[in-house]
Amino acid sequence: MDSHNAWPALPLNEWQDTFRTLQLWTQIAGKVRLTLSPKVNHWWNVSLYVSPRGLTTSTIPYGTEALEIEFDFIDHELEIRAARRAESFPLEPSL
Repeated sequence: MDSHNAWPALPLNEWQDTFRTLQLWTQIAGKVRLTLSPKVNHWWNVSLYVSPRGLTTSTIPYGTEALEIEFDFIDHELEIRAARRAESFPLEPSL
């Protein structure tokens, strides 16, 4: 790759299944955040943020606790973390 073309080509037809799966999974994470987070103007409270490993919701308040949902694109997992518990699920299409 030269400096004018630093990003690889990503033809959608070659990764359509991944695109659709990721879209659905991120919508679910966004709905969780929408439901649990205090409302902010322009729906800023539901965005996902770039993290060193993928995308994250950042901290979401949950009663007296807090949680975070992260899409780990390095290990291909969805991680849900709270102070006392963490779960991970493989990022793969549902059947």
